[in-house]
Amino acid sequence: MSSPSLIVVAGPSGGGKTTWIIQQLKHSTHPTFYFSPGLGLITVDLAHVNYTCPAVQVIGGDQEKSWLTNLPRNALVYCELGVHIDLNSALFDPWPCRRLAVLPPCLTDSEWHRWADEIIPGNDFFPENAESLPNNLWRSPLTGMVFDPPSLEMILAELTGGAYGELQRLKGIFEMPDGRAFYIDFVQGLTGIEYTELPLDPWLEGRPQRFSGIELAGWNLNQKLIADTLMEGCLSNEILTHYQQQYKNLNPLEEAITG
Repeated sequence: MSSPSLIVVAGPSGGGKTTWIIQQLKHSTHPTFYFSPGLGLITVDLAHVNYTCPAVQVIGGDQEKSWLTNLPRNALVYCELGVHIDLNSALFDPWPCRRLAVLPPCLTDSEWHRWADEIIPGNDFFPENAESLPNNLWRSPLTGMVFDPPSLEMILAELTGGAYGELQRLKGIFEMPDGRAFYIDFVQGLTGIEYTELPLDPWLEGRPQRFSGIELAGWNLNQKLIADTLMEGCLSNEILTHYQQQYKNLNPLEEAITG
């Protein structure tokens, strides 16, 4: 390639945009960049890409687009457009770009179809009100907070079951007491909650200082009650220390058995 390639990816929330982009990032042999405008500097999507594809340079969502002028000539840039971004905005003028829409197969006519150069099959669900935004978008950092699996499963079951309002989308990065971190994803219309372990070193010394967080989209969400529930579900310092010591004591034994 003689000049940077800009690939802009759009589609409904939960359609599989980030998943598709990460698959491409993993196989790129060029200097590769990921950008999602309007999200802020630290978000679940930016951290998810950064943790999963450490060789990719993640550009903060509040960055001015002038950074595009300083890219290597053979660079690949994947830009993910959230549903809050107008497809017809002049966001990347004057840079030419390839426009891809990741869409559910059952969605056959939409603004994304008319905008895209190419359609990529995404998650197979019917997005209710696909082209309209939920009336609540809530984001909270969880850095330093650790959840034991039973408590987290109960919180997620309440959230997805409608205890705090109608949830359309949940995505988050959560820390476990055994030092692992998981990306968790829920989409209204798809079955179940998806758990993906992130390729990170176990954190077994105090509260993790790497980013974790949660993002919710839905209708009439009780944000204060959600925040209170998350705080109550977080492990105390005493219990966290107890868990971490147990897991640290297990490692030498495992090494001795396998050795």
